Amino acid sequence: MAQFIQQLINGLSMGFIYALIAIGYSLIYSILSFSNFAHSTFIITGAYTSFFLMVTMRLPLPLALLGAIVGGALIALFVENAAYRPIRNRGSPTLYFIIASMGMSILGENFVIAAIWARIRAFPQLFPVMAISVGPLTISTMDIFAGVTGFAFLLILVFVINKTKAGMAIRAASFDLETVGLMGVNTVRLIGLVFVVAGALAGLAGFFLGARFTVYPAIGILTIKAYIAAVFGGLGSLPGAVVGAVFLGIMEVMIAGYISSAARDIVVFALLVTVLIFRPGGIMGVRRVEKV
Repeated sequence: MAQFIQQLINGLSMGFIYALIAIGYSLIYSILSFSNFAHSTFIITGAYTSFFLMVTMRLPLPLALLGAIVGGALIALFVENAAYRPIRNRGSPTLYFIIASMGMSILGENFVIAAIWARIRAFPQLFPVMAISVGPLTISTMDIFAGVTGFAFLLILVFVINKTKAGMAIRAASFDLETVGLMGVNTVRLIGLVFVVAGALAGLAGFFLGARFTVYPAIGILTIKAYIAAVFGGLGSLPGAVVGAVFLGIMEVMIAGYISSAARDIVVFALLVTVLIFRPGGIMGVRRVEKV
């Protein structure tokens, strides 16, 4: 039983990191109805920015964390202005956005390889190696920090979405962006705000992924797991993204702990195919109906 609870805690920590990314996917999808695969670039930016600030400039952890958030937000705004806004202004179909997002993802990874470095780098020791023991359970300080910080940012986002005018506009735009524009809302700024929020959360996730594992150009590939989590919960549903991410994090840890780490990805992707076949809207998603 103690081992099960231990694995559950580890899964929750990883699940909150996935949730930071999955929410960004769902936010953008809810308004623009396409999957933003350039999300990996936001994560890469967060990981490398925080690594540079801590190792090269020797700044403290809070400033490195802030740098990851700001870096992710800025690169997200750049991608929206440089790639997506021109496509949107021409009234191009959704397929063009998906192709552009794939291009920006590949561009971001290869830019890091060409301009910075391709070697794997490790974060400096952020916390004491010692863990906190509660009875038979052992919790690392890194897992506690990642879980608490991720949960806090999710609570802040919930407050912004539900209690502010900007959040009300985002919720309205998720139903009908064109109608929101006719009501006087500046949709260009609104979309920019959504990308800033998504990029900031992805940058924060990039910091945690870099600190938990290592920093390397292909670290953004971990967004695939967060995308699967968003599909589990239902693309476009923010609560669904959180539920799907936490579920995925726990499931991965349980499979690796009780079956095999080699079987982890097999089961995850098999479950993804199963969800797409039998419940394409996800756990909490809503099936969209195209109106003519």
